[in-house]
Amino acid sequence: MHSNKDNLQVLFEDNHLMIVNKRSGDITQGDKTGDKPLSDVVKEYIKEKYNKTGNVFLGVVHRLDRPTSGVIIFARTSKALERLNKMLRDKNINKTYWAIVKNNPKKEKDTLIHYLKKNPKNNKSSAFHKEISGSKKAILHYHVLQKLDNYSLLEIDLETGRHHQIRTQLSNIGFPIKGDLKYGFNRSNKDGSIHLHARKIQFTHPVSKENISIVAPTPNEAVWNACN
Repeated sequence: MHSNKDNLQVLFEDNHLMIVNKRSGDITQGDKTGDKPLSDVVKEYIKEKYNKTGNVFLGVVHRLDRPTSGVIIFARTSKALERLNKMLRDKNINKTYWAIVKNNPKKEKDTLIHYLKKNPKNNKSSAFHKEISGSKKAILHYHVLQKLDNYSLLEIDLETGRHHQIRTQLSNIGFPIKGDLKYGFNRSNKDGSIHLHARKIQFTHPVSKENISIVAPTPNEAVWNACN
């Protein structure tokens, strides 16, 4: 299911930004798999749409895990990239995620605080309740949006951005994300996706200073569709 520019879902574009809805399975930028990254697809789209000759500048502002879908920002100018990177560091870009998890949490809403430690060997993070050597503090807030028969739809706001943070923290409290074998769900989704979706992003435009608020439609899939 390699992306190409014809099935690229553009949510917002101007001279400085490109915001797209990443499909699960797409990689944000090139990695050791050698698969075509989303950044290349977006470059092709810009090149063709605006008849650009030569190289197209495109800055990767942030990433989403490969099996995750949802809203992702690219910068079309170095000025926008520099400012967005600073906004990200200063936590001035608000991201809201949706996750479909196993079971129904007892608490309708909660704040989870863990210390996460990444193991580069298996590209997996573990959650601890106390700080340990090499761990980083991770904080998220969730609330239950909807209860389905075997699952719950949670809305999640991240206070920190750690490696596999949502996947690790929810799994630790007994609510692994649907399809996420790596973090304890009992079977994978057929397409290799997990039911984690970057639903919304809000920030001040780095150049025009207007408020940008973008919502990414969920994947067209049975369990997601049951939530809408």
